[in-house]
Amino acid sequence: MFRSPIFIFLLLFSIYSCDNIPKDKTTLIKEKPKTVNSIEARKLLDKADVFNSNQKFDSAYYFYNRSKIIYELENDSANIAYNLIQMASMQQVLSDYIGSEKNLIEALLYIQQGSPYKSAAYNSLGISSKELYNYEDALYYYNKAKINTTDTIAQIQIVNNKANIHIKQKKYESSIQLLEPLLKSKILETNEVRKAKILDNLGFSYFKNNKYQDGLSMMLEALSIRKKNNDIYALISSNLHLAEYFQKSQPQTANEYALNAYQISKNIHNVDSRLESLSFLIAHNFEKKSNQFAVEYIKLNDSILNVRNNAKNQFIKIKFDSEQNRAENLKLTAQKAENALQLELQKNRTLILSFVLLIGATITVFIVYYLRAKNKREKIQTSYNTEIRIAKKLHDELANDVYQTMAFAETQDLSSFNNKETLLNNLDTIYSRTRNISKENSTIETGINFIPNLKEMMAGFNTEATNIILNGLDTINWSSIENTKKITVYRVLQELLVNMKKHSKSSLVVIFFKINENKICLDYTDNGVGATFDKIKNKNGLQNVENRIQAIKGTVTFDTKSDKGFKATISFPI
Repeated sequence: MFRSPIFIFLLLFSIYSCDNIPKDKTTLIKEKPKTVNSIEARKLLDKADVFNSNQKFDSAYYFYNRSKIIYELENDSANIAYNLIQMASMQQVLSDYIGSEKNLIEALLYIQQGSPYKSAAYNSLGISSKELYNYEDALYYYNKAKINTTDTIAQIQIVNNKANIHIKQKKYESSIQLLEPLLKSKILETNEVRKAKILDNLGFSYFKNNKYQDGLSMMLEALSIRKKNNDIYALISSNLHLAEYFQKSQPQTANEYALNAYQISKNIHNVDSRLESLSFLIAHNFEKKSNQFAVEYIKLNDSILNVRNNAKNQFIKIKFDSEQNRAENLKLTAQKAENALQLELQKNRTLILSFVLLIGATITVFIVYYLRAKNKREKIQTSYNTEIRIAKKLHDELANDVYQTMAFAETQDLSSFNNKETLLNNLDTIYSRTRNISKENSTIETGINFIPNLKEMMAGFNTEATNIILNGLDTINWSSIENTKKITVYRVLQELLVNMKKHSKSSLVVIFFKINENKICLDYTDNGVGATFDKIKNKNGLQNVENRIQAIKGTVTFDTKSDKGFKATISFPI
């Protein structure tokens, strides 16, 4: 039997209180004929599961990644997603939330529309964003998770997760507005554990919103339910909330609750909760033991940081090595494709010729203006590249329309009102295309408006049919980046998105920015139809991408196959 993502989501949701778990495995996993590759991939997956269950995460990650690569050859989207989600879960356990985010976003490319696993993946993305303090992103992902599930319990949990974000933001009134309606749900009467979560969070929000008595009553009720159900992990949260409640009015009682949380965390080896409990005891315990708590906190924190940092580095190395191997294999197996036939323009009629001359005059004015804005070295290179690009766009995007309009003018009776209207409409279309070409090649603002303008440009490609997810753009200090490189980033993203719109038929595009070893790295992924390697190299837009990146001493790698989407990995020095 095939593996199901049920296992991984049980792990994820037991740790992070997210239980949006679909019960029907067949919604994602379907039996496929056995092949040599699929048998090998299954063996690797089984081996990874064993390592994972024994908490040997580096070995498990290695074999999940190898299994995923082989399943990609088989176009087995279900098992690709399974491996990615398993990898993301281990990264969350070890606090590698950025790496987890990336694998979950990639998994979304393989999960079919309507699958309940889509909601679970978005919910996990919300968790990673929350742990990275990207609260607005977390709310966005939780909203996407809620939209993609009809399960009542799952929706209650997602709303509770959103309320937790508002608590983190100290927006207690917003949290209360989300949580109060949940208590009216009849389904909570048969699910005491879930009810206790709502009561504890709502009680804490009441307390922070100066409704002390109501807040205390709810938090104590939640504590009682959790003791009754032996909900050990949740008892930590209850004790810490009550410790904060009593810290000013009854310090001794507050310390007792904090010590309870600390002891439970220690008994169940929950490092994060143990650190949180120690932090409270250090801050509010004035007895002699406070120094002992501080020493323990420092030792524990240093130890866990070392473990997690080593794990993150190992995950990155495993992924990097596999990507290098994949790139080499693609180069060895790529085949040559025929160049697309180009249409030639016939002789222009007087009306069409005049219009084309007007287009040429407009472009010439633009080129002159563009060249004057650059220094002497950039003028020569940019002039050459711009002329080639504009000539190609005129040929590809206007030639056919001009030819058809000429043929229409030659063969139709232009004294007819309807024919005149058709001719004018055709000319208007040509004018609109010309204006768009001019706009695409206009001057790019590289000052404080660079990021807003870049986002506005990308938003133009975000439609009902195509969803664009952007991550990491705001984490880079663009004011310190050279203007030439900012212009290159703008034009490269524009080329990739235009290529996506014209050729790939994508429903999801993911653009991810990060800084790695004094380099800016840009990962572009879409789930479109893809192509062979030689075909994408023959697309002029992608050739422009490669030329631009090389001009700023960067590198670009294209990764694509027919019906398997398109990826571009770009890096250049800061």
